[in-house]
Amino acid sequence: MDQIVINQHVSYSRIIQGFFRALEWQKSPQEMNRFIHELVDRGITTMDHADIYGHGSVESLFGDALALSPGLRDKIQLVSKCGVILPDVNDGHQKGHRYDLSKAHIKRTVERTLMAFQVEHLDSLLIHRPSPLMKPCDITDALKDLVDEGKLLSFGVSNFKNAQYELLNRCLKDDKFHIAVNQIEVSPYHLDAFHDGTIDNMYREGVKLMAWSPLAGGKLFDRNDEVASRVLPVLQQIAEQHHTSIGAVVSAWFKKHPADIMPVLGTQRLARIDEMIAGLQMELHEQEWFDIYTAAQGQDIP
Repeated sequence: MDQIVINQHVSYSRIIQGFFRALEWQKSPQEMNRFIHELVDRGITTMDHADIYGHGSVESLFGDALALSPGLRDKIQLVSKCGVILPDVNDGHQKGHRYDLSKAHIKRTVERTLMAFQVEHLDSLLIHRPSPLMKPCDITDALKDLVDEGKLLSFGVSNFKNAQYELLNRCLKDDKFHIAVNQIEVSPYHLDAFHDGTIDNMYREGVKLMAWSPLAGGKLFDRNDEVASRVLPVLQQIAEQHHTSIGAVVSAWFKKHPADIMPVLGTQRLARIDEMIAGLQMELHEQEWFDIYTAAQGQDIP
């Protein structure tokens, strides 16, 4: 599988495995270890986490799984996110749902994550969501410190719009550090990042894109959904013409875009994962790509 260069130290697999739903999978450390090996054998080496997944238990489970196979850590890229405080977490302050992008919280979270994974560094840390109260230079100072300490090889953001990206990036102007990644919601169901210029701007800035919910959390297959009712027949027709699956067509749709958008899969089903991998061998015609795009937006292009 192709690798997408993030910076001089890190490359991601073109398809990324996400662990948002990992608690629902009810895997033991041994079963999770086998799953990681299955992914690596298929060329999927980038693993997407967040400190809040399972209230931290997902990272601990993954760390226990990694520990069962010495050397497995060197075959994968560990990505985590921080900054979201869930409503039932005290964290030394009042309870409530909020964002904490303070320098102290970022550094404290990375220490906890490294301990949970039982590793010495993360390949990437992403700021999970922008905060109305964020002090951008405090954030970048924390990230730069963590890189200098050898605890991060790269850093990025998640769910950042262009203005929020620019606000943070201004603290890195004329600096050796840079925002390497932006993880956003984008799919043949959800086109906002195309319409609001996020994808164009990230492409211009050289920021790599991760796409969460590439199949819209399954909504893409719901015939009763307004958007899916337009997109699904188009995907099915293209899949039939190419003698392949809808998952493969979606994967090929991402691959067609020149910004190297990397889908983050949320499934544990190896059959679905294999469909997405198969799509990397497909080459959609531009008309097919636009047929999907226009079906998703509900109107023709100008």
